[in-house]
Amino acid sequence: MDIDRPANVSFFDFVGGVQLLQGEDTRTAMPVILIGICVSGAVGNLLVLLIFIRDFRNGRGSEVKALLASLASTDLVILLLCAPVRAVTYYKQTWTLGSFVCSTTDWFQHSCVVAKTLILATTTRAKHTFVPSTAAGPLYSPTWIHAALAFIWIVSMMFPIPQMLFATLTQRGRDTICVSEMPVCASDFMSLFYKIYPTATFVVPVIFTLAYYTKTLHSAVNHAPSPQHQSKVTLVLLCLSGALGLMLMPEWGTFTWIRLGYNKPPVGLIIFAQVLLYACSSLSPVILMTMYDDVRQGLITIWFIATCRGSKQLPSNKCPKTEGNGAEVGANAVSNAVSPDKEKTFPDVEHFWTGRRNTQVEEEQDPVPWEREEKML
Repeated sequence: MDIDRPANVSFFDFVGGVQLLQGEDTRTAMPVILIGICVSGAVGNLLVLLIFIRDFRNGRGSEVKALLASLASTDLVILLLCAPVRAVTYYKQTWTLGSFVCSTTDWFQHSCVVAKTLILATTTRAKHTFVPSTAAGPLYSPTWIHAALAFIWIVSMMFPIPQMLFATLTQRGRDTICVSEMPVCASDFMSLFYKIYPTATFVVPVIFTLAYYTKTLHSAVNHAPSPQHQSKVTLVLLCLSGALGLMLMPEWGTFTWIRLGYNKPPVGLIIFAQVLLYACSSLSPVILMTMYDDVRQGLITIWFIATCRGSKQLPSNKCPKTEGNGAEVGANAVSNAVSPDKEKTFPDVEHFWTGRRNTQVEEEQDPVPWEREEKML
């Protein structure tokens, strides 16, 4: 992959994945790893979205759930649209997807990554519980969430525009590669831009989110009268923010390293950073399913419903009723699973109590008739 940088450009970088790699191991291993991450992450994010949709339809939504559903949608887009481009590039080792994809792939991926970071920062202003629409105040209305998401996506798509402007197709012998070339005339301005861009879209939002949730979790545990639910949701959001910050740091580090004109980082570090970026999108649903009680309960409910619909020959009392909302379905499922154990009685005990239920004794079989005669007198 080592190629000379043209004299009229200030930096030279591959777009859409590292190209012109030598070795069959990388050509085979990288697509397999990326496809595995894509499949597992897509399934997890789809389940999370389905659970949140059910909660909103059943009137158990909240502002945090709306933002987490947007986060899951963004992760799903990254895994389904961005990661396959890298898998194809690593397999072909050249660019075969055309000029339009070459110009937009890095821009679109950076837009999604910036949107993820800003959405998590926005959760600091969201409420963890359902708020009725009759409540007063701008932050009590779901309209502010729609406006915030629209603003986040507009900002996220504007910041990476240079990624689209500098991307171009270049011929290297018989191979076509997609690269990003910044002219020397724009180097001074873009050098300042590439210092502000990662700071404003990654460093500041991540530090702010981590500091806010750390302080909130400390206050909820030590000072709140009933901190159980609030502290659990805060811990989930803190883990999501920490995972995002740690797993995206190599990607942002290598990105800034190259754009500021320093020596090119090792190829292994660049590939590792790209894998971590997609693994971050696959890790988010795992954190939600294991730590967020509402998501975990919704997952159990969906599993019960899918199991009963797939087993048509099971008796009707083995499956939970599907009427009502998701909470009722989950309650019915759990009660149906637990009720047989509660109704089970040991044979000896059952025989004992059956004999004790009939306390009426016939006169002919009364063993102490004189006691009854004394009471009658």
